[in-house]
Amino acid sequence: MIYTNVTGMRSFFILGFPGLSPQYYGPVSAMFFFFYLSIAVGNIFILAFVICQKSLQKPTYLVFCHLALNDLTFGTVTLPKIISKYWFGDGIISFYWCFTQMFFVHYLGSVTSFILLVMTVDRFIAICIPLRYPVLITNNTMSVLCGFAWFIPLPLMVAVVLHALTLPYCKSNVIAQCYCDHFSITSQACGEDVKILQVTALCVAMFCLLLPLAFILFSYVSIIVVILKMSSVVGRKKFLSTCTPQIFITCLFYLPRCFVYVANTVGFSFSLDVRILLILFYSLFPAAVNPVIYCFKTQDMKQTLIKRLKKTKIGIEIKLSYFSKAVI
Repeated sequence: MIYTNVTGMRSFFILGFPGLSPQYYGPVSAMFFFFYLSIAVGNIFILAFVICQKSLQKPTYLVFCHLALNDLTFGTVTLPKIISKYWFGDGIISFYWCFTQMFFVHYLGSVTSFILLVMTVDRFIAICIPLRYPVLITNNTMSVLCGFAWFIPLPLMVAVVLHALTLPYCKSNVIAQCYCDHFSITSQACGEDVKILQVTALCVAMFCLLLPLAFILFSYVSIIVVILKMSSVVGRKKFLSTCTPQIFITCLFYLPRCFVYVANTVGFSFSLDVRILLILFYSLFPAAVNPVIYCFKTQDMKQTLIKRLKKTKIGIEIKLSYFSKAVI
């Protein structure tokens, strides 16, 4: 599956895990399927629950909805193809669909970074300048900020993908990854512009990741300082608990990425299978875990969910009691 003619490049082959024995293809595809199912069910539940519960239609939960929509889209774009590869042996992806997938992989990752920035702004204002919070942070304000989070990376990622499309592809069409990403695709390109494009894409990625991260770190340091200055222990615990979900979500997104980047910088090399596994972990694991964090680490959502479950349980018991009396 090697092409030497640029015009002959019509598709790519998703390699997945190179060292994986064929006897494990079934279990791996089933694992990916249930992983995608957990992402889809969890994030759809969050979206539906917040939309249906008027008490949760607040700025904080509006941000959660945007993040849930982003996570759901990311899982839908990336996982079905690798499931198909291991379940049905279909690892071929068309040339332009591979570039489309690459666009969404990097675009949605950048959107996540900016949504986490918006989430941090919400907590920063709520704790550091609480008297201004009701005025500054409203549903409309949060909708505008989340809109910017979706828009800012868009022209940057479109430019990177369009530039990549102009390169001549004359090497192997095998993508050593579970989905199409920029590095895997451009590694198969030829010409002097490849290095320039890869450096440009790296600068764009650093802008979309490090700029929000810098403000996030500054904000949480400021928040911690404000909390430590509080004389009331109860107040400290209350404000700290409101930040816990956001801190967990932010750490899940940034820490594994930082670990991989630092390891590569200091010269620590991973095997190809381990590298692919790490990338899958920091890309997809937060999308599956975030809904659980929303439900169990956010007091309003947790209490609303418990009340809803109790009402449902009581309703079922009443219907069963009525049915049993009618039968008798």
